[in-house]
Amino acid sequence: MNTREQQLQAFGRLLDIMDELRSKCPWDKKQTFQSLRHLTIEETYELGDAILNNDFEEIKKELGDVLLHIVFYAKIGSETNNFDIADVANTISEKLIYRHPHIYGDVEVKDEEEVKQNWEQLKLKEGKNSVLEGVPKSLPAMVKANRIQDKVAGVGFDWEKPQQVWEKVQEELAELNAEIEKGNTNAIEAEFGDVLFSMINYARFIKVNPENALERTNKKFINRFQYLEAEAKKINKSLQNMSLEEMDVFWNASKKIYK
Repeated sequence: MNTREQQLQAFGRLLDIMDELRSKCPWDKKQTFQSLRHLTIEETYELGDAILNNDFEEIKKELGDVLLHIVFYAKIGSETNNFDIADVANTISEKLIYRHPHIYGDVEVKDEEEVKQNWEQLKLKEGKNSVLEGVPKSLPAMVKANRIQDKVAGVGFDWEKPQQVWEKVQEELAELNAEIEKGNTNAIEAEFGDVLFSMINYARFIKVNPENALERTNKKFINRFQYLEAEAKKINKSLQNMSLEEMDVFWNASKKIYK
């Protein structure tokens, strides 16, 4: 591993490169906060993929891409005299110190849950009117639901036991089935949303990240389906011309490979 001096030199090198690109590269010159936004989101998802794959080489590369964006935004901010990279680093440093009084102050905590509760209480003291203000509106719905539940739990609005949450899941499923029997489209969608919300909440109680769990299943399904396609091609058949029974033979075989 590199020394702290080497780490700082590497970061300084990146800042120098960013300065040069911003002054000389036609593409880099044109970028704004708005033009970079969608690219930053894309890079974040690519980092997420690398983490799910447990690919450390890719994680390193994708972290570099995300870091580049942070440096890029700071460079643009410095050109308008709003902030620079030092302001960005100092702001997060001060926030971390303030929100960790059990490390930098005399507050005592017994576990992770108390840390989270203190964190949310401190955020309210900073002037926020709601613990949910920090949940980005543009988050994907599943991630947003998870963050909402996590945040309200931080101020004590939560179930006490996993069994209570599971019973809520069963209750929401029963309400969904009742609306399906009635054929009320709007109510079905609403109740289906309640089922998903309660399942995401249950995932939190059993220590499962629902986004990671679903993406894991997505990848497993893709691998199995592509195996099915490849095996069908080997016998010169298209899936459209195969019966479900024929496809099931390859599908069941894929389950032994992709678990």
